[in-house]
Amino acid sequence: QVQLVESGGGLVQAGGSLRLSCAASGSIFSINAMGWYRQAPGKQRELVAAITSGGSTNYADSVKGRFTISRDNAKNTVYLQMNSLKPEDTAVYYCNAHLAAGRNGMDYWGKGTLVTVSS
Repeated sequence: QVQLVESGGGLVQAGGSLRLSCAASGSIFSINAMGWYRQAPGKQRELVAAITSGGSTNYADSVKGRFTISRDNAKNTVYLQMNSLKPEDTAVYYCNAHLAAGRNGMDYWGKGTLVTVSS
């Protein structure tokens, strides 16, 4: 069992910045990777950024150069630094923890935090 709690969402103007935080608790030793997904109205949930237990990162093309995912192992927390925000970044952002279990792995999700970028 893994619990994820996101924070840091809010309303910002285009070009501004936000930092999202995701605090993990529970069976964190079983987590292989963590990431941030987002879902805008009428769209599919999409991967924004991910970081593996080994520290490698992966980003969606749409956010490369603007967003940075990082972690603080001492605090069991993953961050998403979001710079140069655009209106199209508006979405609910969900923290994800992926465990290597089951046929295709097992995913735990936070409840989401809303990011709204105004023009």
